[in-house]
Amino acid sequence: MLPQACLSIAVSVVIAPALVWAHSKGIYATKQAALEQASQLRCQGAHQNKGAWMPCLDEADLHRAQRRQ
Repeated sequence: MLPQACLSIAVSVVIAPALVWAHSKGIYATKQAALEQASQLRCQGAHQNKGAWMPCLDEADLHRAQRRQ
């Protein structure tokens, strides 16, 4: 059996790249840039998250749109 710390590291290595990819096309400095990406993703609108702009109505909608591609 793997010690708990090793298991946590292994899970992080597998999951982290997926999280990075999910946001690599989703965070923009301006609302206009997020709206342009929303058009490409075929979703509506843009929303703010921690001072940045993201395409789609909310983050869940963004992830659904990214999975469709």
